[in-house]
Amino acid sequence: MQANVTWKSEMTFDGLSNSGHTITLDGDAAHTQGASPMEVVLMGLCGCTAIDVVSILKKKREPFTGLTVSAVAEQAAEPPKVFAHVKLIYRVTGGVSHKAMEDAVHLSETKYCSVAGMIAKTAKIEYTIEYAD
Repeated sequence: MQANVTWKSEMTFDGLSNSGHTITLDGDAAHTQGASPMEVVLMGLCGCTAIDVVSILKKKREPFTGLTVSAVAEQAAEPPKVFAHVKLIYRVTGGVSHKAMEDAVHLSETKYCSVAGMIAKTAKIEYTIEYAD
């Protein structure tokens, strides 16, 4: 895996992944031109675990119709300001069994999600699951 960033102006950078996708990063406090690198890490966590959960639910043939994963993180007070605590909220719609969803989230958080594995080295990760029809 490879990636690079190229400075554009002020504290704005264009990021490029080896798969050819781009993202704008903004190191300015207001983040008006793009997401901060730590926001991107948090989005990566949400995406990583969401991909796992959808894959597991599909394999179990669960009738979910939607999934949103949200995260709220607290950072350490001193540099490097790593994540110290992360709360994930899974909102699933459809007739998913609670056990299947709980199992999918647990497997993602403890076994499959690489981003969670890295963040868990500095942060306590908690989660809740919300069910909607």
